Amino acid sequence: MSATPLRLQEAVRTLAAGGVVACPTEAVWGLSCDPDNLDAVERLLALKQRPMDKGVILVAASTDQVAALLEGLTEAQHSKLALSWPGPTTWLIPHRGLVPAWIHGGRESVAVRVTAHPGMAALCRAWGGPLVSTSANRSGCQAPRSAFQVQRYFGAELDALVPGAVGGAARPSVIRDLLTDQIIRT
Repeated sequence: MSATPLRLQEAVRTLAAGGVVACPTEAVWGLSCDPDNLDAVERLLALKQRPMDKGVILVAASTDQVAALLEGLTEAQHSKLALSWPGPTTWLIPHRGLVPAWIHGGRESVAVRVTAHPGMAALCRAWGGPLVSTSANRSGCQAPRSAFQVQRYFGAELDALVPGAVGGAARPSVIRDLLTDQIIRT
């Protein structure tokens, strides 16, 4: 089952009110919130029991939604992104002060992915921009592959759960550094 337009509208209202929503992604269920709302990000991180200095991923429906972050990149860097997006590759991209510290965790780069998951992409389109995306588990626990697992972890602590199923990826997104090509997470 995928999210209906009504369910997407409900999720967008929840996000706009500073809420945290769970939604399926390419490989696991994730938690999302408004990246520009410090209170929402702090609440999401508290749910996960994750420190802010680790940073979080921004997930978008298209490169247009993260165009400001892509300005100034070389043609070769744009080509790398184009070869892997949309898809389950997250790139560390220099943020040039365009995103808040609570997103990048005090680093010079920010983690960005253009999702290939139709439900997550629909949510980002309905929202009108990128969202925070991090696995829907407490730190140190297994990332959930079903809505049932998400509810077992968080229950009523979540503000909304967007229906759907995870994609076919076997593991969470690979994280690579765009400047060095170093693989940070396989």
